[in-house]
Amino acid sequence: MPITEKAVLDALRYVEDPDLKKDLVTLGMIRHLKITENRVAFTVMLTTPACPMKDLIHKACVNAILQFVDSNAEVTVTMDAEVINTKAKADGALKHVRHIIAVASGKGGVGKSTIAANLALGLSLSGARVGIVDADIYGPSQHIMFGVENERPGPAELNGAKKMAPVESYGIKLNSIGFLAAPDQVVALRGPMATKALTQLFFDTDWGELDYLIVDLPPGTGDIHITLCSQIPLSGAVIVCTPQPVAIADARKGISLFKLSQLNVPVLGLIENMSWFTPQELPQNKYYIFGKDGVRHLSEELNIPLLAQLPLIQSIREAADAGRPAILHDKSIYQEQYIALAQNVAQRISLLHSL
Repeated sequence: MPITEKAVLDALRYVEDPDLKKDLVTLGMIRHLKITENRVAFTVMLTTPACPMKDLIHKACVNAILQFVDSNAEVTVTMDAEVINTKAKADGALKHVRHIIAVASGKGGVGKSTIAANLALGLSLSGARVGIVDADIYGPSQHIMFGVENERPGPAELNGAKKMAPVESYGIKLNSIGFLAAPDQVVALRGPMATKALTQLFFDTDWGELDYLIVDLPPGTGDIHITLCSQIPLSGAVIVCTPQPVAIADARKGISLFKLSQLNVPVLGLIENMSWFTPQELPQNKYYIFGKDGVRHLSEELNIPLLAQLPLIQSIREAADAGRPAILHDKSIYQEQYIALAQNVAQRISLLHSL
């Protein structure tokens, strides 16, 4: 009996997206179905290229065809992704940016910028189109971490208006006030001037098509944060914190800010950074310098997902200072951890903003 399209689609109704809890056919994820004799080929269009369940879904699709259609069928499944956002809308330079994700911290010195850089690269390595805005107006660092401190945004034009073309590094589109000031020049901006500078980074940059735009926020809960939340259509925020009680107290304030009714930005999850220290010469040892599991306990208390627990490793700091973030170092333990973090963030975004 020849294989029919109906038979294939009926079989694929048994394959459920683990996050969205609906079958792939109902979700409209099956595309480009082609049947030639006993050969079945189709594309599964995921909601993010960073889907951590990609291999599981691929295997389930193949098994469904073999079990419910024809055990001798030759099945070719192509995994693709289409990042969509059914909620937040933007115009102008941000019109084609699918999701804007803020990376925030209650206090400085917790590794927020390092995590923002590696998160952006983790999403990019998974196949997404990614940009990053260094919104830390008073202490920009992304231009250093991406090794482009001597470059400047170029000229661009969008709908007849003059814009900036973002600097590109390692496949990431980047803009920062750090490009506009000399290394020894202080950025002395009062509140209104600082917020204007922030909005210019967003709206005066020709970002083009992006799946994710990562925003590296300054620490604290000031004017920059309020402006961002009220003027930029954020898809969500992640909070970076170390396990020590002082940092956790400040993280609570940051979480409370995003949850204010007039801002109402979803907190995607918490990231515990510097969870433990592992010396290079003793890779199996863990020293809990800032305390143990403080952010894990906070996530359980507030019912907010814990996205990652990341160690304090000297080479991660060295990689950032050298302008080549740690995730780009192949086959390292922290590369796996940062890619897993990117997948967790993409997964949370899909759950909140997909179909």
